[in-house]
Amino acid sequence: MSASYRFLLAAAFCATSCHHLLAADWPQWQGPNRDGVSSEASLQAAWPEEGPALSWQVKDLGDGYGAVSIADGMVFLIVNEGLEDESVKALDATNGQTLWSTRIGKVGNPKQRPSYPAARSTPTVEGDLVYVFGSDGDLVCLKAKSGEVVWQKNVRQDYGGKPGTWAYSESPLIDGNKLIVTPGGDETGIVAVEKSTGKTIWEAKTPEMGAAAYASVQKVTAAGKDQYVAFMANGLAGVSAEDGSFLWSYTRTKGIANMPTPVIDNSIVYSGGSRTGGGAVRLVAEQPGVAPEELYFSPKLPNAIGGAVRVDDYLYGCSGSTLMCVDFMTGEIKWQDRISAGASMLYADGRLYLHTEDGKVMMVAASPEKMEIISEFTLPDQPEGTGKEWAYPALANGKLYLRQHGTVWCYDVQ
Repeated sequence: MSASYRFLLAAAFCATSCHHLLAADWPQWQGPNRDGVSSEASLQAAWPEEGPALSWQVKDLGDGYGAVSIADGMVFLIVNEGLEDESVKALDATNGQTLWSTRIGKVGNPKQRPSYPAARSTPTVEGDLVYVFGSDGDLVCLKAKSGEVVWQKNVRQDYGGKPGTWAYSESPLIDGNKLIVTPGGDETGIVAVEKSTGKTIWEAKTPEMGAAAYASVQKVTAAGKDQYVAFMANGLAGVSAEDGSFLWSYTRTKGIANMPTPVIDNSIVYSGGSRTGGGAVRLVAEQPGVAPEELYFSPKLPNAIGGAVRVDDYLYGCSGSTLMCVDFMTGEIKWQDRISAGASMLYADGRLYLHTEDGKVMMVAASPEKMEIISEFTLPDQPEGTGKEWAYPALANGKLYLRQHGTVWCYDVQ
């Protein structure tokens, strides 16, 4: 065998096998690390005018604003059919075929105003189990392959939970043997349960932080302590991961509806509240606990439903329909430009993938120099009468997943 032929074989092997090694599942809210960032590489640098190749599209799955999770060849989502039936569904990732469906409860706060009653959160998958948090407070563990319920409880009933106007929207956090969610209210602001049984480990009071909001709890290690941070109705609350003891709060970014999940970088926590603005705090040790030192705050910084992602030293997100790049440490806006509507997003391979509220998909360069739209297209065959599109995009194994209520699109972007 000639040296040149051996080289060609090695190159072909790397083009397939090495790319496969860079692929990954998207097993929970905002991906593997819960930060909207994917490690996948060798993705398409640009798309045709009509978009990348559509692998499959399925319709009539049921209503819902939550994103999808992808693990072990399956796609998981929470849906509702009417107001009495909220369910978890599993789809075959190769073709979108429904594999199973399990009812977990009903839709929470159906008389909300303005009225958007529907399933809202995103499943968390670990190993052969799926964990979900229904809009009415149903916390459920199911078997991933069959949908069989392993355990179930309701945070309203068990912990006196108090959701916000638009019901529970949080996606569960798994940390070691613990599952953490935010019931909200005076009795139990944040709770940790055993992920295998649902048995309570600790209940954390969060004084004056009010009801649960719509963001998902995050973990941070700062000031010498492992902590869980929840963006609640009256602002950020931090509790000890060990025993749930209350550590600190920050209320400057409290908004009309606190929806974006906090962005974490070491000891720095960024949050943005609707119609209020965005700001960052640094968590520092202070006797007897932790203090949040404000780094910056501005009403102009990202605070939209679609959240924000941090890439290197910069934060990318929307304020209304303005997309911007912000220096994460200082809050300085590097650039800002209007797009057709606010957007949710993820980052992969040097680019931002946006799903706008008016049904567009955009690929934008993740650069602090200027906004550069690389490609964009409109999702085809959208369901009628569903209003704004709020489900976050997901990226797994070279496939981009978009959802609008009962419709899911799967695009090949590798």
